[in-house]
Amino acid sequence: MNRRNFISTGAFAAAASVSGVAPSAEAAPAPKPMLMKMGADASDEQGFKALGRWGIKNIVSSVRIPPEENRLTPKVEELNALTDLAAKYDLKIEIYTPPHLTSSHIDREKNPGIMLGKEPERAREIEALQNTIKNLAAAKIPCFKYNMSLLGVLRSGQKPGRGDTSYSSWDPKIAKMDPPLTRAGKVTAEMYWERITYFLEHIVPVAEEYKIRMACHPNDSPVAEWQGIVPVLGSVEGLKKFVQIKESPYHGLNLCQGTLAEMLVDPGKEIYAHLQWFAEKKKIFNVHFRNITGGRNGFSEVAVDEGDVDMFRSLKIYKAAGYPFMIQPDHGVQSPSDNGGDYQSFYYGYIRAMLQAAERSA
Repeated sequence: MNRRNFISTGAFAAAASVSGVAPSAEAAPAPKPMLMKMGADASDEQGFKALGRWGIKNIVSSVRIPPEENRLTPKVEELNALTDLAAKYDLKIEIYTPPHLTSSHIDREKNPGIMLGKEPERAREIEALQNTIKNLAAAKIPCFKYNMSLLGVLRSGQKPGRGDTSYSSWDPKIAKMDPPLTRAGKVTAEMYWERITYFLEHIVPVAEEYKIRMACHPNDSPVAEWQGIVPVLGSVEGLKKFVQIKESPYHGLNLCQGTLAEMLVDPGKEIYAHLQWFAEKKKIFNVHFRNITGGRNGFSEVAVDEGDVDMFRSLKIYKAAGYPFMIQPDHGVQSPSDNGGDYQSFYYGYIRAMLQAAERSA
């Protein structure tokens, strides 16, 4: 090696030594910034206190409206009192849950006008939600979540799980066949879509005006038809159609991973491309981080770490798409010896570890 090359090589090596980078190595890409955060549901002071144990800062919450007042819209002062109480425990309310458009079965729903397409009840319920959006904006709560459900959450029973746990399950072979029609009667796909479209046409413009995101939970009804009803938001194709009706950055999903998995024959292989589609189109405003075993032909809601879906792979998809909202538990396993605290602690710890691992990964 001649003197000039020696000096050049030596200088480069010295510079590399100072910087900590080997001369022949390429610098590793810096991880993308982490925008996701852990979330939970709580609506009272006891619940707010409990969330501090797991370092949770962002929540889904609701106002208890006295039933005798017969109203669906929370007052601004009620929302402000709720946000102030949450702030006392270093919590921020990210999503509000209104008292109507819930996940209940239509025969149990107290305010069924929108989903039945029945006037004048539908007009009253839509106006109540329009006013709720205005009040959420005044209280600086940026999102609300809702369901457009007629069948509610369909399950056929419990199955034994690990230890002394049991899993809520759907087995079409043991589910009651030919169940009677609901008070909704026959609801075809066309009828269901008409009611959804009518709702969106009246609500999305108000959400846009006040810049409030509206996050719809998929139909947790893993059937093509049941009780004479076709649950159109119970398929991936239906969800994709839904988010493209009245296209808006304020119209999207409370994406339940467990429910999405229930729609697929082999979710352990199929779900990731669908998660990427919704995430890249910015149509996810909240994630219910739930796992299952099985799929469209029968499933069990298992603990988050033992299902068929790779939950860490899911988080990396959200991160890559720049998803900025909450990851929260949903539908825990059951145990006669657990009052809910043990499983919650396990679930929050698991999500915290997954988020930290995703944050450090490229």
